[in-house]
Amino acid sequence: MALYLLFESASGYGLFHAYGMDEIAQDTQAVRDSIVDLNRFGQVVKLTAFSPFSSAIDALNQANALSEGIMTDELRNFLELNLPKVKEGKKAKFSVGVAEPKVGSQISEVTKIPCQSNEFVLELLRGVRLHFDKFIKELKPTDLEKAQLGLAHSYSRAKVKFNVNRVDNMVIQAIFLLDTLDKDINSFSMRVREWYGYHFPELVKIVNDNYIYAKIAKFVENKSDLSETHIPALADIVGDEDKAKDIVEAAKASMGQDISPIDLINVQQFAQRVINLSEYRKKLYDYLVTKMNDIAPNLASLIGEVVGARLISHAGSLTNLAKCPASTLQILGAEKALFRALKTRGNTPKYGLIFHSSFIGRASSRNKGRMARYLANKCSIASRIDCFSETSTTVFGEKLREQVEERLDFYDKGVAPRKNLDVMKAALESVTQEEDGKKKEETPAKKSKKKKSKGEADDGEVMDVDLSTDLGTEKKKKKKHKLEQPDEDMTEAANGGDQNGTPKKKKKKHEKDEDGDVKMGTESKKKKKKSKSDE
Repeated sequence: MALYLLFESASGYGLFHAYGMDEIAQDTQAVRDSIVDLNRFGQVVKLTAFSPFSSAIDALNQANALSEGIMTDELRNFLELNLPKVKEGKKAKFSVGVAEPKVGSQISEVTKIPCQSNEFVLELLRGVRLHFDKFIKELKPTDLEKAQLGLAHSYSRAKVKFNVNRVDNMVIQAIFLLDTLDKDINSFSMRVREWYGYHFPELVKIVNDNYIYAKIAKFVENKSDLSETHIPALADIVGDEDKAKDIVEAAKASMGQDISPIDLINVQQFAQRVINLSEYRKKLYDYLVTKMNDIAPNLASLIGEVVGARLISHAGSLTNLAKCPASTLQILGAEKALFRALKTRGNTPKYGLIFHSSFIGRASSRNKGRMARYLANKCSIASRIDCFSETSTTVFGEKLREQVEERLDFYDKGVAPRKNLDVMKAALESVTQEEDGKKKEETPAKKSKKKKSKGEADDGEVMDVDLSTDLGTEKKKKKKHKLEQPDEDMTEAANGGDQNGTPKKKKKKHEKDEDGDVKMGTESKKKKKKSKSDE
């Protein structure tokens, strides 16, 4: 049986014919060694047809179709033209070797051409790929490299389709930076306390917050210069006037040593750095909150922005977190404890990063494991909704949070919680109501625009009509006079005045209507004849 090889390159489709390949020696090392040598491989495999792509866009479309296992019309025409034709009712005496089994199965289904994909075919296609530029004389090696590079860029660009507002990489970097900033600020604040403590040791006992301590150290500078006039400014920093008075009194009776001006300048500069880092940490936290509300609104509303971001960063991405089962999500961050427990055959951990949630802290020590399991279940549902839903809403997260609150009440007080089915139905109804409200808000705006456009069009028509009426008023008046004269003659002949005149006009109208109206017209004629005979 003859064997043909279908090779998809960046420049076009190639069809090769393999000669003299024995099935016995297909898997031997000799066949693999012959692929490397062009002289030996050229005797076995020869080019039968080559169809170049028309453009770079065409090459991208063909590559996308092949990656999805779809046979395009161009590929079908290429195979039907260059392969030997098979008579109806008979089996083909050849087969086509394909690199992708999905493409081969579709080719055999549509065109009835037998296809195969195995190690032997893949080795031959590897040799074709290695010597492809030698088989086609008109194709230069540099041209093939350029085509491969351009197709690779366009293919990867087409595959990476994502929403800019829903990039979870930014959340991962933000939470990592937030954790490092917390460590650095704590260590730097301790250094400021220790350094400035040589000069003013009593300040440490009065002010506990690191950020406020750094601001006071920068403001006070030399403790000997501190007086009662500085109490309002200190009260603004500390937020309490009594503490400000305590600082002034402690400065007067301080046991600290004097520091040179150069040392005070260095302390102030370092305190300013700590203040700047603390302020940047607040801005970064606000940024993380906004990004989490964009990327995972339900997870953020359920468990909080920081804990949700830590779960996403530990899983690697939101999609990886959505793929995790609830049992895996429950112990994320406690892998060392889990494997240590498996080795020593001890008790496995009940919670990992999820422990930082307020729900587990509020639960009793007896129910912490149950609460962690239930919360992990709800977090997995929220992450899947955030990952795979097209519309971003916080309704599901709020409902899931209500369920967790009800579960806490159930463990503490014994109050029966609602069923999950009822809660999800209520959430779906509220989501549909929100979508309907948005649609209703959009429709009146569109109608008002249409009305405005119609009004402008009507004004234009009115203007046109006015101009036409001004030009043709004289002609219409003449026509009216001509029509009025015969009507007056008819009224004089009928002697009925207004009464006989009205049915005549109705008669003309009835004649134009349907059959029922025509009858009315005939009856009016009979009445007129009777009136004439009576006269």
